[in-house]
Amino acid sequence: MCDKCIRLSKGKGIGGTSSWQVSGYKKKSICEKCGYKAKHSAQMDVFHIDGKLKNSSWDNLKTICANCQRLLSTDQFKWRQGDLMPD
Repeated sequence: MCDKCIRLSKGKGIGGTSSWQVSGYKKKSICEKCGYKAKHSAQMDVFHIDGKLKNSSWDNLKTICANCQRLLSTDQFKWRQGDLMPD
């Protein structure tokens, strides 16, 4: 589940601050998977490489577009530390 869905399932609503925001990570405007250039920050998501949403070290975070996020979630790709593309 994405950060928003997890907060909703815990009854915390959509607002709040995610762990990657607390760590100081900033979303990029370019997808680190496909190279898409976003016109609005809502088109970009923060992807946790190891799948653990509480692990917000910057080497575990990638900025990806909403389309790539859906594909990664659906196809259950694995992304290793240091990879630009999933295996």
